[in-house]
Amino acid sequence: MRRYGLRDDQWKKIENLLPGRKETVGVTAKNNRLFVEAVLYCYRAGIAWRDLPERFGDFRVIHTRHTRWSQSGIWEKVFKVLTEDADNEYAMIDSTIVRAHQHSAGAQKKRTMMKP
Repeated sequence: MRRYGLRDDQWKKIENLLPGRKETVGVTAKNNRLFVEAVLYCYRAGIAWRDLPERFGDFRVIHTRHTRWSQSGIWEKVFKVLTEDADNEYAMIDSTIVRAHQHSAGAQKKRTMMKP
């Protein structure tokens, strides 16, 4: 399995939710799976859009498409479907919500005298 890619069973669950399919009205997308994997790669690797590998295509096109999908609620539908049977392979914790106590980093340690 690729590190940042979707498994086939995950893809099968979401592929019919995505726009750009042949049976839908509008422009047919070249490769929805490659696009979804580009977005996942960007977020999981924690890189800027401009640092996406060339195999995904032009990062500006990917970013624009990602923004459109976000505004139209497509990503929300995808995440709801994929989280129904989450395997917790990836757990994200944001440091803005997990706080350490103010004295946790700089507390002085008690020193005890050792008896001879």
